[in-house]
Amino acid sequence: MDARHVVLMLVGLSLLSTSDAVLPGNPQVIDMTYTFDGTTIYWPTSKSFRLTNVFRNYSAVGFWYEASEMEASEHGGTHLDAPAHFSRNKWRTDDIPVERLMGPAVVVDVSVKTTGNADYMVTAQDLQDWENTHGRIPDGCLLFVNTGWGKHWSNKQQYLGTDTKNTSLLHFPGIHPDGARWLVQNRGMHAVGIDTASLDYGQSTNFDVHQTLFGSNIPGFENVANLDQLPTKGAIVYALPMKIGDGSGGPVRMVGILGNTVGAAGTAKPILGLMCFLVTLLFTLIQ
Repeated sequence: MDARHVVLMLVGLSLLSTSDAVLPGNPQVIDMTYTFDGTTIYWPTSKSFRLTNVFRNYSAVGFWYEASEMEASEHGGTHLDAPAHFSRNKWRTDDIPVERLMGPAVVVDVSVKTTGNADYMVTAQDLQDWENTHGRIPDGCLLFVNTGWGKHWSNKQQYLGTDTKNTSLLHFPGIHPDGARWLVQNRGMHAVGIDTASLDYGQSTNFDVHQTLFGSNIPGFENVANLDQLPTKGAIVYALPMKIGDGSGGPVRMVGILGNTVGAAGTAKPILGLMCFLVTLLFTLIQ
């Protein structure tokens, strides 16, 4: 084996590495989670997020150390509603198959209709109109409703309609019960998310949308951030909650991935390296 063959084989072996790419294809990543801190919006009657500092200083032997304790309701900030939240004997947080919490995302944008109408509800007709333009809502998708309400997140009064504990004063958009029934009866999405504090609109007292979706073991996501940055179709979303045993929900770290991640640079490079290595080996053997 001469020097040329050695060099070619070393190049081929080096190309087998994928360590240069964290995600194949260098996709854009959208953070769809609001920060959990003392300003995070929770349901008016629920306990808000609280982080208590236990230690934040140099230790007695000289190294830096931080530790805190946290407490909060399950249902606040960007979070999961497990079906058990409104439906007896359905999935609790730790029961939900993890594959139901990730997948292709579709976004139904009704932000034009919510302008000047905080009590707007997304109807079955809205969903059918969306399909007439964009095609059928695919089975196994995560369906998101963009009401445009995320723009109010930093202002609790505007986001909820009130900054008091009086839930009769809540005003924000949601899904209409007939929209939820149409989805359950006609489509096979794995979960439904929205950029408001509830799948039901603010003035709901029966929470019919929760009951309908959760009765069919379809989880929900509420207070989803940055839906305006997600395309109508084409993104992959991962919505992984804290796995709380026997829980009815929990905080979620949700991200959207935009870009081609199938057969992209991260996978093409090792294939090229392997081909280079094998061709060089073949020439070496036949000489």
